[in-house]
Amino acid sequence: MAKTAAALHILVKQKAKAEKLLADLEQGAHFQTLAKKHSTCPSGKQGGVLGEFRRGQMVPAFDKAVFSCPLLTPYGPVKTAFGYHIIKVLWRN
Repeated sequence: MAKTAAALHILVKQKAKAEKLLADLEQGAHFQTLAKKHSTCPSGKQGGVLGEFRRGQMVPAFDKAVFSCPLLTPYGPVKTAFGYHIIKVLWRN
């Protein structure tokens, strides 16, 4: 079972916006470009890069998604108290 992961994410307030961004990504849009333009998280300025983190370090719904969704494929929307996330897991270790 993986203990650490690295991921990118885009955080928005509305589910419909998250779904639109996910559709854009599925059509070939660049994840980091969309994160810089749309994410309300401070990580958006760096293209949504969260870096490496440990299992249990993030809020539960986000953590569960990161450690179970497919690698390198945009996933979501995942609802947390912060809003709706589109997640792209780069690796798990």
